[in-house]
Amino acid sequence: MRVDAVVLAGARNDGRLRHVSSAPYEALIEIGDRVMVDYVLAALRRCSLINRIVVAGPDELRTRVTTCGVEFTSAGDSMIESIRVATEYLDSKDKVLLVTGDIPLITEEAILDFLHRCQKVQADIYYPVVRRVTNESKYPGVRRTYMHLKEGVFTGGNLVLLQPAIVAQCHDLIDQAIQLRKKPRQLAKLLGGRAFFKLLFRQLSIKEIEARVNEVLGFVGVAIVSLYPEVGIDVDKPTDLEMARQVLENR
Repeated sequence: MRVDAVVLAGARNDGRLRHVSSAPYEALIEIGDRVMVDYVLAALRRCSLINRIVVAGPDELRTRVTTCGVEFTSAGDSMIESIRVATEYLDSKDKVLLVTGDIPLITEEAILDFLHRCQKVQADIYYPVVRRVTNESKYPGVRRTYMHLKEGVFTGGNLVLLQPAIVAQCHDLIDQAIQLRKKPRQLAKLLGGRAFFKLLFRQLSIKEIEARVNEVLGFVGVAIVSLYPEVGIDVDKPTDLEMARQVLENR
């Protein structure tokens, strides 16, 4: 299974990272001699299961990206709009891999592993989750947003494999989920009161979440447990940026 990839790189640098970088967009923050999104693109280019790569972001990226064989399209006013614009540009009938442009530690091995695991399950949308112990064993002290589930403590990843048609079918609900992605309790409310209260008592299971996604959104969604913490470590605060610079310098 070879898929096209969309890299979402339109986020403005107006959060905590603005205190340590004057770049107008997060994707353009420098790490070493390259901009942050370039590390993501390089990993995708090296991945044997990736066909076309489309970057949804500002025009400035065209002159700053050094990875060859990349296409560009404009970003929307929100992440869901950027997804819509990019998937319409690709006009793919097959599944598309969505990747955020702020995960510079991502590797081709992590992407391959995720796609191989997705091949074993029939679904419309695939979302990676990483155990807290997996994160902290490789990157001690890394701070992420975690959800306490029946099977353990997990953080969400920054890759999604999906059927493009889902974007139009569930535009508003997906938009809500994106806005609440770092607020687990509020996110659970989208799945109903029962799911919310089970989450409070750490009794909500992955299978229950998948079943509720099917009921609420009308498509089959599955969680893919990844052994690669790099899929979930985004750079959204100064300490993340410092860690990414150290890791990539040593790599």
